[in-house]
This record gives sequence, structure tokens and C-alpha cells, in this order.
Amino acid sequence: MVISLSVVVLLLVLTWIFVRSGGLKFSHALVCMLLGFYLASSSMAATIHDGLAATANVVASLTP
Repeated sequence: MVISLSVVVLLLVLTWIFVRSGGLKFSHALVCMLLGFYLASSSMAATIHDGLAATANVVASLTP
């Protein structure tokens, strides 16, 4: 669990740097993809899913 969490944090930091730099290359996209796989298998997956579902519900309920 500790190694998995530290890998997620490392990939999150790398993804943040890649997005902020503005140039997303193939290697950067690979790191982003790995971050997604690690997040999906971590204990944070349920919290992320619930947060995204709640956000989608709020956006869907808005009337223009």
C-alpha cells in the first residue's frame, strides 16, 4: 500500500508538471495513463468516483 501510494503521488506530480508545461508528448501521455491505472486500483478510487458522480449530477441539474 505504501509503495502504491508513493507511485500515485509521483505520477501525480509528473502529470501536473507535464500539463503545466503545455507540451504533452507521447511519454507524458503514458505517464498520465499510468496515473489513471494506479488511481483506479488505489483506495482513493471510490472517493474519486463518488466525487465525479456528484459533480456530474450538479452540472446536469443546472438550467441555462
